Amino acid sequence: MTQYLDFEKPLSEIEGKAEELRAMGRKDASVDVAKEASALDEKARGMLTTLYGSLTPWQKAQVARHAERPHCKDYIDALFTDWTPLAGDRNFADDHAVMGGLARLDGRAVMVIGHEKGHDTRTRIERNFGMARPEGYRKAIRLMEMADKFGLPVVTLIDTPGAYPGKGAEERGQSEAIARSTQACLRLGVPLVSVVIGEGGSGGAVAFATANSVAMLEHSIYSVISPEGCASILWKDAEKMREAAEALRLTAQDLLKLGVIDRIVREPLGGAHRDSKAAIASVGAALTSMIAAFDGKDADAIRRARRQKFLSIGSKGLAA
Repeated sequence: MTQYLDFEKPLSEIEGKAEELRAMGRKDASVDVAKEASALDEKARGMLTTLYGSLTPWQKAQVARHAERPHCKDYIDALFTDWTPLAGDRNFADDHAVMGGLARLDGRAVMVIGHEKGHDTRTRIERNFGMARPEGYRKAIRLMEMADKFGLPVVTLIDTPGAYPGKGAEERGQSEAIARSTQACLRLGVPLVSVVIGEGGSGGAVAFATANSVAMLEHSIYSVISPEGCASILWKDAEKMREAAEALRLTAQDLLKLGVIDRIVREPLGGAHRDSKAAIASVGAALTSMIAAFDGKDADAIRRARRQKFLSIGSKGLAA
């Protein structure tokens, strides 16, 4: 059953009526409801096109957080073969908010690292809602260094509200782990490509996405702080999240203009959660293309390109 967002309520009524008609037709074959149901479907599609053609930044944040949106595990299961998960930071523990391991993408050996939020109450608690602890970032560093040693491109899938801010995480060096993970990204002599598949929250996302090429799904978000957190700081009122979302320029479209990201991956009409297979296939095609762009380049050229990318961030927006 589709979960509707607040701004989709008119759509839910129309699609609900169409489903009621079909249920009536299944119950009584003598009742012909096909024409009326098709008319409602067409009306719903038109409404969906209108709604998703003019989403506000806050509405995009809601779509990016949709519970049915495909997560890291879904992408790994669908896009990669020979998946071999690797666990632990060799220091404290294994962080289940971070998935990582060896795999093949279209036959090419790669290292995959990503945030996993979970899909139900049990797995969301187990995965800590995608909020990594220090051991998650240290695991990522270990895997990136392994990839560099064996000449494997690194793929990162970003979907986190931010790093976990708990007392234990801070005691174990959360900020240091994030900084060292970001440093590890910059030092890689192999291509590092990232896709923001849902939320890209603060340093928790940057620690995986300091990449040669960064893409975002059309309705994903990427920001220094959540809209609610920003509103609480600036206006002392979390209900000002709509205004904060506007000010943060967190949409893929804004970030492409600023040069923070390199490409936007189109989503199916109504968001990735309405057609997960199509969304995942689009991300797979983007990843293949992003990695192929670095074929034939040596380690120094790859590092220089990555460094220059981050030194030039914001120049497009300033020039405009």
